[in-house]
Amino acid sequence: MAYSLNPKLPRVRARAVEMVRFHGKSIRQTARYFGFNPATVSRWVKSAPETGCWKISTQSSRPHHHPMELNAGIVGRIVEIRKETGGRCAEVVHKMLIREGKKVSLSSVKRTLDRKGLTKKKNPRKKYYQSGKRPGTQRAGDLVQVDTIHLMESAKKRIYIYTLLDVHSRWAYAEASEKISAVRSVQFVKNAQHRAPFIFRHLQSDHGSEFSRKFTERVRINHRHSRVRQPNDNAHLERFNRTIQTELIRKLPTACGHIRKKLPGYLKYYNEERLHLGLDLITPLESVKCCEAID
Repeated sequence: MAYSLNPKLPRVRARAVEMVRFHGKSIRQTARYFGFNPATVSRWVKSAPETGCWKISTQSSRPHHHPMELNAGIVGRIVEIRKETGGRCAEVVHKMLIREGKKVSLSSVKRTLDRKGLTKKKNPRKKYYQSGKRPGTQRAGDLVQVDTIHLMESAKKRIYIYTLLDVHSRWAYAEASEKISAVRSVQFVKNAQHRAPFIFRHLQSDHGSEFSRKFTERVRINHRHSRVRQPNDNAHLERFNRTIQTELIRKLPTACGHIRKKLPGYLKYYNEERLHLGLDLITPLESVKCCEAID
């Protein structure tokens, strides 16, 4: 019989088995009564428990093997990369496999992650709204976003993480501080400029007290504020804030010394090794070098 998704068929199979085992009917009589092939009824009888059952579920028609299926080594490597990178998307996993010299398609990577239960399903009821056109940047340094992350070290004490990100190249920098002020913010920008491989031409921040008029006057770089209650204006930096918290800060004790010690190593990884979807799967440092080559 052809494969069927009839919801009543599992119960029909169980009734056919009951008729053979408990009502004394032969397999041919039962098959004639229900309209199935005798061999089909015989398989049902063999697969059913001796004590009987309420239903016999429909088995999947998917083949167990395929001549073009991925070997176990590649499947295992896909899962390893997914876990090593903290659950990054299939595009990043696929790009890393290509760099390792493994020939595999993006669709195969997506199917493998889906089979292993390593993908997040989108809610079909969730609505997605297209945002308006954002101002573009032509080269590194044209628009650099600055922000702070507030963390509670104890019930009465906070620590702060200054963050900075260039929109064009996604090059990022961060520092941990026990206090925030306009003066400290200026010093943070100077430290970032000293380490950045490009010149900052324009800064953008929110309306926090650490980015007040005093900061604007002392930083000596063009500075503008984002719109009030519009975090999407600093969307690139907000995403970096989430990334650094997920991949680093939440794994460490909430103490300024611990975070300050680990930040340089993470920033080196973020700028020189971590692949970015927004940069067509290259690193921020590679993006900066591409800009310099074009100029």
